[in-house]
Amino acid sequence: MNKLLVAGIIPAPCQRSHIRFGKGVFSSLLGARVLLALALVLALSLASTGASARGAPDSFAELAQKLLPAVVNISTTSVVSGRGQQQLPQFPPGSPFEDFFRDFFDRNTPQRQRRATSLGSGFIIDAAGIIITNNHVIQDADEITVILHDNSRLKAKVIGRDPKTDLAVLEVKPKSKLPSVQFGDSDKLRVGDWVLAIGNPFGLGGSVTAGIVSARGRNINSGPYDDFIQTDASINRGNSGGPLFDMEGRVVGINTAIFSPTGGSIGIGFSIPASTAQGVIGQLRSFGRTRRGWLGVRIQKVTDEIAESLGLGKARGALVASVTEGSPAEKGRIKSGDVILKFDGKEVAEMKNLPRIVAGTEIGRQVGVELWRNGKIVETELAVGELKEEVAALPSEKDENTGASEELSIAALGVSVAGLNSSLRKRFKLKPNTHGVVVTRVEDGSAASEKGIRPGDVIVEISQDEVRSPKDVDARIKKAQEDGRKSVLMLIEGQAGLRFVALQITAKK
Repeated sequence: MNKLLVAGIIPAPCQRSHIRFGKGVFSSLLGARVLLALALVLALSLASTGASARGAPDSFAELAQKLLPAVVNISTTSVVSGRGQQQLPQFPPGSPFEDFFRDFFDRNTPQRQRRATSLGSGFIIDAAGIIITNNHVIQDADEITVILHDNSRLKAKVIGRDPKTDLAVLEVKPKSKLPSVQFGDSDKLRVGDWVLAIGNPFGLGGSVTAGIVSARGRNINSGPYDDFIQTDASINRGNSGGPLFDMEGRVVGINTAIFSPTGGSIGIGFSIPASTAQGVIGQLRSFGRTRRGWLGVRIQKVTDEIAESLGLGKARGALVASVTEGSPAEKGRIKSGDVILKFDGKEVAEMKNLPRIVAGTEIGRQVGVELWRNGKIVETELAVGELKEEVAALPSEKDENTGASEELSIAALGVSVAGLNSSLRKRFKLKPNTHGVVVTRVEDGSAASEKGIRPGDVIVEISQDEVRSPKDVDARIKKAQEDGRKSVLMLIEGQAGLRFVALQITAKK
């Protein structure tokens, strides 16, 4: 295209003429031709450099031909129960008879079992028959069949699966070695790099699409360890579990999800990075399950207001809302209100980074943790535990005063608060082990109202100091006003659990 553009500006060859030119005119024409030639060479050189910088391949054919045999189609069947289809009598929309007959048929139509089939993709990472796919492709399957590139079929068994990262490892028993692919370094991927997606869209068989890396580190709220690669390479239903390749033919991602209002590709697909997948796959192959590091903290995002109230400056890290009793965090002297800035030497730029870093840390390993506490950096060490499902038992309720509780209006916050007693616990359905001062009223339009504080929420701490009575709350707020602070950090316990809230306070009059 650049060559055509440059060629378009070159004048047509001069025709012979009987008009005589002087030496000066001839020299000018000769100079003009030389300049045009130089311009053409320079333009072609720049065009070549631009093409090289883009790195756009002339064709993906050789790469696709090499990689296709290692990509498989996965067919699963499962038995599902449901009632047989019954034709309902036709009634006008909204008719009460419609609900009556639907209820009648639902009660009197017997349950029937049927076999459901679904399709997905996968890829071979070991010539002996180890295959990677998404967990949601094989979840609840009674039978899994792997269809190879030559259309041969093999029964597969599940070696291990991990719902939290949506990964699964399958094994087949081939008669001979299978073609396989290797993982690449997804951390080296740059936005704009070319990638190739291969899979089984809509059950059509091996299909190849190309695109670029659109973004890195996407969180689509599908799990606690979201860190997706976003690509515009076409990914459709049936592509799940298929590989995303770089231009060296190495797997840099596992195609998992799409964003689409229609169900088809609109150029927004998401792949699990190879850097995330490899650790999980290694554990699934070795143990049949994942073994993740555990810290034992409940964390929340550090907002600009929270950072200001803590004197942190730039919003960063993960704010510790609570610490589990007996956890590695407690043994490492981490406290509620601390901000975790680094874990095992890795920077925690934002809250979502910490779960991934901790989960990927070797169990039992002694690691350093950098914290922000009381306006300064504090360092501690701890041994990483193993993440397990836990059920926390509530302590028995202690005897408590059932009489009237003192209520106090805190104008600077726009709330009224009261000390806890049995009647208030019953009124607001508070847990027996909840301690602090309960919010009984919130003024409309106040700072507390804007931050989502509601009657029944309990103020546990203010400025990282416990409060046990309304007078404690009043004293903490007055102290903050005297110190010239614009906001205070409060630890609030609500229906969703503990959370920190930075509230602006009105100036003392």
